[in-house]
Amino acid sequence: MAEAETTSTGRADPGWPATATAALVATVTSRPEEVALRWRRADGWGSWTWRDYGERAARVAASLRQLGVERGDRVVVMTRNRPEFHLVDVAAMLVGAVPVSLYNSSSAEQVRYVAGHAKAVVAVVEHPEFLERFLKVRDQLPELRHLVVVSDPEAMAPPDVIPFRRLLDVAPADLRAEAAAARPEDVATLIYTSGTTGPPKAVQITHANVAWTVRSVIEAIGHRLAGWRIVSFLPMAHIAERVATHYVHLYEGTEVTTCRDAGFIAQYLREVHPQLVLAVPRVWEKAHASIRALAAASPEQREPFEAALRVGQEVAEARAAGRPLGRALERRWAEADRLLSVVRDLAGLDRVELAVTAAAPIAPEVLVFFRSLGVPLSELYGLSESTGPLTWDPYRVRPGDVGHPIPGCEVRLAPDGEVLARGGNVFAGYHDDPVRTAEALDPDGWLHTGDLGAIEDGRLRIVGRKKDLLVTAGGENVSPSTIETALRAAPLVSQACVAGDRRPYLVALLTVDPDALSTWARQHDLPDMATSDLVRLPALQAEIERQVSEVNQGFSRVEQVKRFAVLDHEWPVDSEELTPTMKVKRDRVLAKYAAQIDALYA
Repeated sequence: MAEAETTSTGRADPGWPATATAALVATVTSRPEEVALRWRRADGWGSWTWRDYGERAARVAASLRQLGVERGDRVVVMTRNRPEFHLVDVAAMLVGAVPVSLYNSSSAEQVRYVAGHAKAVVAVVEHPEFLERFLKVRDQLPELRHLVVVSDPEAMAPPDVIPFRRLLDVAPADLRAEAAAARPEDVATLIYTSGTTGPPKAVQITHANVAWTVRSVIEAIGHRLAGWRIVSFLPMAHIAERVATHYVHLYEGTEVTTCRDAGFIAQYLREVHPQLVLAVPRVWEKAHASIRALAAASPEQREPFEAALRVGQEVAEARAAGRPLGRALERRWAEADRLLSVVRDLAGLDRVELAVTAAAPIAPEVLVFFRSLGVPLSELYGLSESTGPLTWDPYRVRPGDVGHPIPGCEVRLAPDGEVLARGGNVFAGYHDDPVRTAEALDPDGWLHTGDLGAIEDGRLRIVGRKKDLLVTAGGENVSPSTIETALRAAPLVSQACVAGDRRPYLVALLTVDPDALSTWARQHDLPDMATSDLVRLPALQAEIERQVSEVNQGFSRVEQVKRFAVLDHEWPVDSEELTPTMKVKRDRVLAKYAAQIDALYA
């Protein structure tokens, strides 16, 4: 088996909190008056200090005890990104319970499955719309004893639903005593995977997993993050967001601004100017398309911008390789950066010291674009089952791979190319599912990721999903996810699904990015034309064909998309077509659009 270079911390650190609750106490003690959480209000911004955070969490913990929540019980939370999420999650851990976050897009049936599978005894929901989904299935959840609603200004909830403010209207529990009761081996949360097939699996993440992972991430960064600003906008049910803006937050004392609607992230970035930005590839792809469209709209600025980017790329490559810039390049960079810094400032990315893309592959050209712009974007690879990160190089970035294993983690390849990993970040198994746990974890502690990879110079490159490989009629193995990632980077494309199993060539279903389409329509004096009419225009089809042809140049002949169909609608997040983390549900897409795919082979 090929094996990546690994770094092993191994040593126990008596000064490092062994549980997330101990981390909270340490941060409340060391940074009591500094801002912990911020959020937008109708009249401006609201905030809590770390002292406020600890005191409120202790009150909610006391209330959960009064509601009968005991060690090992599960508490389900369904809210957007807001400070109350953090209170409930921490309070549940303080009483020894296990917080479980639900995706806000979950249907009533999905609520029934997760809350029922977890045997949740309390559910905390944000508002009456979310509450209604629980009420529809409440009679199918015998263990669910209490429902709590965070915001209900019009008093729409039934009388037996508890207003969240009542949880704060009690004497606080003893924060230190409650925090000390948590043990490293206790489950800190259940993360329900949003898998592309079958019911979601409940990933058990322990306090030991959390402590180990946060420490490894900080070692990879090389310094502490106390006081760093970050915007929380991805779903808290997603392990990447949970680690970055909740667990790292507790350990490092970062300042988290909560953004309830991911659609407003661009506005929040411009107002917060964070030092750390974590986003999924689609967010970076949309930002890339928007900046490109703005540059293209101003012919007099287009060439100076492109010239500055070329200098930025030289600088980014030199820094990633650890090479000095040299005086000539430093002078050229100083001039180029005067233009690029204006773009970064307008996007709210001017103070970013770490930018991370995670959860799905990103097209190398998008990664290169932001690094050339002066935004230090890097790609992190990991799973829910690895408490998030497995490999990550925050500085020595090489587009096309996902870096070295994080400190202390081992990564190697199985004989069939599957990526295997082992370390303190590997989960404790699936809740109530020994069969699938045995499939994921071998007796020696190696996690089977299901991804196919290649290792060169100790760096990992993901080449596809084990179950996703297509075998063409000519017998060639093709990874569709790699091609889809490249297609998504095309300016007009938002999502792509490649087909071609046992077929003579590859075809693709494409959805069009609404913002890019709107820009294209204005440029062609068609601002009021409906999307369904625009996508049928020969001019638009020709432009998309040109973009697909450019993507094809990066692939071998057998991997090139020969024909495509452009759909007149986008695929919503957490739908028949996409998971909550924007991964394509391939089998469902191929079944739903079978007629369109067959037509491409006619």
